[in-house]
Amino acid sequence: MKIAVPVKDNNQIDAHFGHCAFYQIYEISSNQVVSVTKMDSPQGCGCKSNIAEVFEQEGVKLMIAGGIGDGAIQKLNTHGISVVRNCTGDVTELVTRYLDGDLKDGGHTCDAHAEGHTCNH
Repeated sequence: MKIAVPVKDNNQIDAHFGHCAFYQIYEISSNQVVSVTKMDSPQGCGCKSNIAEVFEQEGVKLMIAGGIGDGAIQKLNTHGISVVRNCTGDVTELVTRYLDGDLKDGGHTCDAHAEGHTCNH
């Protein structure tokens, strides 16, 4: 299984997955991290990019996210990717918490975008 996490500076999860600096992709085997790779983030809003298709091709099955909108979640779900929302902190610690069963979905999605951007889904 692979887990994608949107990253900003200092290994912190980005508050908006579609605007992250890059993604870290954690490959999991026997409930342990076996490798971590960096994936560049496409330009623009994540819900309008091809990132869901790329994740699917790479075998990603879960995204641990900070802020994320309903349109992006629907697009990821369509490509077989589940989402755990409203996470904050160090991305490696978040993955460890997920593997330990200690990370739960926050239950809220973004309903607005910064910088005057609006998604129409």
